[in-house]
Amino acid sequence: MATNREDQKRLAAERAISYVEEGSILGVGTGSTVAYFIDALGARRGLIEAAVSSSEQSTARLKQHGIRVVDLNSVGTLALYVDGADECDAHKRLIKGGGGALTREKIIAAASKTFVCMIDAAKRVDALGKFPLPVEVIPMARGHVAREIVRRGGNPVWRDGFVTDNGNVILDVHGWRIDDPVALEADLNQIVGVVCVGLFARRPADVVLIGDSIMS
Repeated sequence: MATNREDQKRLAAERAISYVEEGSILGVGTGSTVAYFIDALGARRGLIEAAVSSSEQSTARLKQHGIRVVDLNSVGTLALYVDGADECDAHKRLIKGGGGALTREKIIAAASKTFVCMIDAAKRVDALGKFPLPVEVIPMARGHVAREIVRRGGNPVWRDGFVTDNGNVILDVHGWRIDDPVALEADLNQIVGVVCVGLFARRPADVVLIGDSIMS
């Protein structure tokens, strides 16, 4: 495997192309590894019919390559969603949302039969939580949600100056070692004002590519 992180991202992105069915409508995530994937997709002009994008950033890059972007509501269930992650444990459960697109990413992942996740080796961890957990919050509920998170032992930090594509704010939660991500995801989702939690545990990845290797 390549040792350079950028090379690993590029190799994972290129390998992910092999999962794409010709003529399909593809779900596409957000982030630096996804940018490599979109560029590889653009080099295979005409491979897919269209894409459903998780962010304005990815939408712009897809359109630069002449790839048509469509709304999820117009296509229904997708065969494949391809995205990156900020952390990944041995069960393919993830922390996502470093780029702020966690809600749309989670929606597309839920609407897809197969979720292929691309990472570099540094993002593979024994337990999730070293990377701060992003939580998207309705702006007026920021203080309330932060207090609820503190009650649960987390240290929420407002991502000051950042607004999601949905018009919301993000709290990045530090100080957690997440041994039961499914339970924590369910618990945080019940806090009034939380829009989405960056734990992809109830619906983890199906395939994780680390560079040019497949995680077993």
